Amino acid sequence: MDPDRYKKLASKYEAKRPVLQNCIRAFWTGGLICVIGQAVSYFFIFFFDFTEQTVGNPTVAFMVFLSMLLTGFGIYDRLGQFAGAGSAVPVTGFGNAVISAAIEHRTEGFVLGVGGNMFKLAGSVILFGVFSAFIVALIKSLF
Repeated sequence: MDPDRYKKLASKYEAKRPVLQNCIRAFWTGGLICVIGQAVSYFFIFFFDFTEQTVGNPTVAFMVFLSMLLTGFGIYDRLGQFAGAGSAVPVTGFGNAVISAAIEHRTEGFVLGVGGNMFKLAGSVILFGVFSAFIVALIKSLF
């Protein structure tokens, strides 16, 4: 069988991906995560006297902690299966990436397993974030 004929035959039996349904799930789940984050911000402003300028850091820390906690209980993984990028793109996806690697390698020990593999996926995000912040600060100081 020639490659073109095989490709046509294979595409005929290939399962169609529900692209529109996946986009809708990602949109609503990501939006729900952002609404929860906004509610947490308002909670910190109302009960802990933060301002709109200072509430960002504790909100991000709480959302990352919450995603790590939900990943530890196996809930965030199911959410990721359902929502796809909708759960990976917000900052909660960062927490999930860090803790998932730590959970996966915990049998290898705390130093070499958890410590050595925790930032395998998230380490590049941290590295490029710090590097790009340095470049932006350098450009800003020059101009």
